[in-house]
Amino acid sequence: MTDPASVSAVRRREVIDALRRGTVPQSGLDLFAVGLDRFEAALDDDLATVTRGGAAFHAVRGDYGSGKTFFARWLAERAKRAGLATAEVQISETETPLHRLETVYRRLTERLATATHQPSALRAVVDSWFYTLEEEVLDGSEIDEDDEEALTEAVDTLMERRLADVARTTPAFAAALRGYRRAVTAGGGATAEALIAWLGGQKSVAASARRAAGVRGDLDHFAALGFLQGLLTVLRDCGHPGLLLVLDETETLQRVRGDVREKGLNALRQLLDEIDAGRFPGLFLVITGTPAFYDGQQGVQRLPPLAQRLATDFTTDARFDSPRAVQLRLPGFDLPRLGELGRKVRDLYRGAARHPERVTARVDDAYIGELATAVTGGLGGNVGIAPRVFLRKLVADVLDRADEFEDFDPRKHYQLTLSAGELTDTERNAAAGRADDIELDLP
Repeated sequence: MTDPASVSAVRRREVIDALRRGTVPQSGLDLFAVGLDRFEAALDDDLATVTRGGAAFHAVRGDYGSGKTFFARWLAERAKRAGLATAEVQISETETPLHRLETVYRRLTERLATATHQPSALRAVVDSWFYTLEEEVLDGSEIDEDDEEALTEAVDTLMERRLADVARTTPAFAAALRGYRRAVTAGGGATAEALIAWLGGQKSVAASARRAAGVRGDLDHFAALGFLQGLLTVLRDCGHPGLLLVLDETETLQRVRGDVREKGLNALRQLLDEIDAGRFPGLFLVITGTPAFYDGQQGVQRLPPLAQRLATDFTTDARFDSPRAVQLRLPGFDLPRLGELGRKVRDLYRGAARHPERVTARVDDAYIGELATAVTGGLGGNVGIAPRVFLRKLVADVLDRADEFEDFDPRKHYQLTLSAGELTDTERNAAAGRADDIELDLP
């Protein structure tokens, strides 16, 4: 576990600010992760497999509030430390339907990130790739770096060799890369930008840019997997041995029209089959969903071949779930674990507080347990959906005030209030039966 005292001020602030807003931080999740240590060794083995040119897949299951998005971002941080690129794609009926793999690929490139580049890192990755090819050419030949014509020709030859497997099935990917390099060399900034957008699956790219590269039309469903294969090749050659791709909220498939649902499930099956066939060396695919999605007839069970691939026995005691299984069951929260989470956040907050001693004294371990119990009670006793609201209240309503006001005592001066406007639909449903506000007196 990371020592809170050793955390940088920037990293600490990013985490605390996100929790104050009631959102999952984009980074720093290892600072207050609870209950995920059981997965660390197995997932690190998967990451090692991917860096060696293999592939990996897991389906993460958990009810709302069990921490699926948290888990995905926590894993993404570990992946970046291993050198991988990452992308988190939210599956949705309208914005990113799973059965349209060209849309999934486009969202992937929009969300592509590395340890040094925030989304979208696509252009930075492509530029790094060409730089790597140039360095390889210069190191392995007697070409003068000032001889642009000879260098360009040698880099093009090396590029064709690296993309040979991709070009056989998706020649447009290699053509667009060639066109991009020509545009950059010739100073054609607009054309280069347009071709990067086209490589990222964006629509409505200028026809003049596409003509310059010798490519036509927009990316379609069938070419999307080829483009993914090409992207993995580029990533590997420029120092990123793989890609962690998270498809979050796949349970939204249960709410779409029957024929669309079946297309989405079949697209997922197709993707898993391609991974098993070795088409995507360096890909670590993770999907997240609710138990109903994996077990119900409106989800995975609707497509038997997919259900067979994801089948995992959860009839045994959860303590003995294998972290190497295809499906990973998140343990969810109970009150002791929620209290532990609160204490970790309090200790993290204390490191940047103006009055750390006061924060510790006023928001002691016992009070954190009382607040966890009160928030859970306000949500109908459903501790599984309490973490988001609990952490927001802890940071924004309690820790901030304890740090700012010398005479603030949360036991005397703070009364928990949960208003409908600050709750999600699921949280409101849990708190149903109460008036607009829920007022709870803490002991």
